[in-house]
Amino acid sequence: MTERTKTGTRTGRVRIDVQHVPTAEVRRRPKNRKAQIAAVAAEAFTERGYHGVSIDEIASSVGISGPALYRHFPNKYALFSQAATELAAALERAVAQDEADQDVTDPVERLDHQILAAIRTTVANRRTAGLYRWESRYLEPPDRASVLGAIEAVNRRIGATLEEIRPDISHRDSVQICVAILGAVGSITVHRAALPVRRLERLLLDACRSIARTDLPAESQPADTHARNSGIPLSNKREVVLNEAILLFHAHGYHEVSIEEIGQAAGINASGVYRHFASKSDLLAAAFHRAAERLAVAVSTALGDSSTPQQALESLVEVYVRLSFAQSELMSVYFAEIGSLPAPQRTDLRNTQRLNVEEWARLLGEARPDLSVPECRFLVHAALSLVLDVGRVMHFEPTAANEARVQELMLATLFGAASRT
Repeated sequence: MTERTKTGTRTGRVRIDVQHVPTAEVRRRPKNRKAQIAAVAAEAFTERGYHGVSIDEIASSVGISGPALYRHFPNKYALFSQAATELAAALERAVAQDEADQDVTDPVERLDHQILAAIRTTVANRRTAGLYRWESRYLEPPDRASVLGAIEAVNRRIGATLEEIRPDISHRDSVQICVAILGAVGSITVHRAALPVRRLERLLLDACRSIARTDLPAESQPADTHARNSGIPLSNKREVVLNEAILLFHAHGYHEVSIEEIGQAAGINASGVYRHFASKSDLLAAAFHRAAERLAVAVSTALGDSSTPQQALESLVEVYVRLSFAQSELMSVYFAEIGSLPAPQRTDLRNTQRLNVEEWARLLGEARPDLSVPECRFLVHAALSLVLDVGRVMHFEPTAANEARVQELMLATLFGAASRT
């Protein structure tokens, strides 16, 4: 086809068909991919434990392949150690940086800043900050030392400020109080109760202030020690197997212990263990239910012997601390290894734990009508959490004074300095 121009000449009309071929979208690797992988891994390790998570699961959650993940981390342990050590280091940096930024001369105000820095860092990392607390047993010695060093540095900073405010307290008192403060703050990593952030910060800060002001009972004398009586050996093989399993799970971690080792400790072979428990996870579940049952009995006893909600809570605290010191291995396993259970059993146990906390929270709400139901739940978790942390510092040495000290710290957390009479 031709077209005549104004000059009369003919020109050829050229038709050009342009085909729009879709170009493949260029996928660029995010600049923060390594940090993204570490964050996802930390959450998974916190939820299900180091041994309960695979590299492929982490890679899938991030949206990459397993081999692609290995470009950032050579193995699962490298990923785990970075997540755990970085979380502890973040807490240390936050407390040190806040202290440097504020440059507060008043020690009371400085203590508030230090505690708030710890609270805000823990709130920001709530879904992962429990990792170094419960899973550090699986870290190799240098990495474990790094985590402990960071936490001890935080304790020293807060402790130095506390001793400036309270020059008459002993260094031991200062250490135990600081551990209780961080235990109360860290309690938010073990549950999913919700509060507005500002209200949560204020609630935890008030509880920590109360802990900081606690007058601890005098240190125990050697004669004050309650010697643990080994008693008459068990003859029920099922109970022997369960008791030995609890001790091994506590010492080495659930995933590091085999059925053969449990059987050997109980004086039977592996097939003998299977006559009583169908699997290792059934053994762990039995240990959890044993702890839950004893806590339920404690609640029932406290309610039956009390005439007011505050009196019932005081009785609960006494029984809970006594149980924790008498059977520290069982209580440690109860809180540390829930992620090792299969999902259905884990759900059942969490429901049992939730009911126990609800009973405590109901009593606290009746004793302190100024608190909302969610606030009561947070304070109950904080009080329960500090028992294990302070108990570990005391090596769970079963003395009346040690138990009385932990009771005072729990009561300060629940009732606050202004609420106690």
